[in-house]
Amino acid sequence: MALYDQIIDNHDEFLESLRHRFLDEDRKSALRAFESIGFPTKKDEEYKYTNLKEITEKNYNFFPKEGHNITKEQLEQLHLGEENFDWIVFVNGKLHKELSKVSIENVEFLSFNYALNDEKHKEVFDKYFNTIAAEKSAFTDLNLAYCKYGFFLKVPKNVVIEKPIHVFYLSQNQEENTFYNTRNLLIVEDGAKVEIIESHHNFDDTFVLTNSVTEIFTYPNAKADWHKLQNDNDTSYLIDNTFAKQEKDSLTTVNTFSFGGKLVRNNLDFIHNGQNINSFMNGITIIGKDQLVDHHTAVHHNQPNCESYQNYKGIFKDKAHGVFNGKVFVDKIAQKTNAYQQNNNVLLSEGASIDTKPQLEIFADDVKCSHGCTVGQLNDDALFYLRARGISKKEAQALLLYAFANDAMQNIDIEPLKEKISRLLAEKLEVDIEF
Repeated sequence: MALYDQIIDNHDEFLESLRHRFLDEDRKSALRAFESIGFPTKKDEEYKYTNLKEITEKNYNFFPKEGHNITKEQLEQLHLGEENFDWIVFVNGKLHKELSKVSIENVEFLSFNYALNDEKHKEVFDKYFNTIAAEKSAFTDLNLAYCKYGFFLKVPKNVVIEKPIHVFYLSQNQEENTFYNTRNLLIVEDGAKVEIIESHHNFDDTFVLTNSVTEIFTYPNAKADWHKLQNDNDTSYLIDNTFAKQEKDSLTTVNTFSFGGKLVRNNLDFIHNGQNINSFMNGITIIGKDQLVDHHTAVHHNQPNCESYQNYKGIFKDKAHGVFNGKVFVDKIAQKTNAYQQNNNVLLSEGASIDTKPQLEIFADDVKCSHGCTVGQLNDDALFYLRARGISKKEAQALLLYAFANDAMQNIDIEPLKEKISRLLAEKLEVDIEF
């Protein structure tokens, strides 16, 4: 049975398994919407370079086993060496407090499943939940129909969370391919500040498909940073959908670092709802073998005097395939917009490929907008310069590639995360680099 049929056939059983039922009608409506459009194919413009058949033709278990034997030692190997961080650990969809460390105060933090069961949060969910996630999109509709796992975090006015929060989604002891629909909701009120790191890890040889939806709301003078560390194994598929809505004078950053996973699709939407907004999107992709990473971004400049910055770097070897499609929309009233978009790529093998398409749609006349992309190989002159100074060819290539990717990390202000990304870069480039 293909995944599409499983989705339709399992839904009644899924609804019966829930304790909370106030979303039932929304879930049924989302399933009908998904049923009418189905999974996107290469005939769809947004997926013309990404073939999902590998995912959709497999069978999956919709009800993961809760039992696990993940040890704290295994978890420590996934950490960034972050002694002063908080971390939240979900295993097979369930929040495990004994593996987590949560010291944050004066905030509302709940697992998504618990928040749905808590009647006092119904008003918050009515106001925020699913209000900015894309409609008539197969994966967001599918997530709404089946979402159960994830977290809800509300940072009240003027509360600054000093410690970054690392959220782990782990899967283990699943005898069958497993399907997770994770849902995250982050609300950062006026003057508040928070930094989130998100990572997914599959410990099994069976396949995991994760369909994640995250909604971020950043209020005036607030700052929200979300870092996605994607370094899973070759039996993992990730469809990530992130939507960020910003109010005036706010700053939101989403950094996406893609090193692992068999197929990864990142959909990222920023929505400007006030003036003097700053939005930052940075990405580094280093993949090989037959991996695929697809970045689709969109920034909706709806108000004047706002800035957005996109900088994505890709390094592809073997038969790896990269996709970048970045869109910037500037409304006719969004005068004085400053939008920058750049996608640079290096192909290290003849079999590697990248499809890149930066786009601007501008309806205002007093703006400063630029976009561009490059695809090429390493600079021979720079390579010769390093080799002439006694550096081996392999090390010289790695140093040039490290420098090429490094500027996409410049706005990371979490030092352990920056060091982890640097080490992953060195590991993927198979070279020792002192930090």
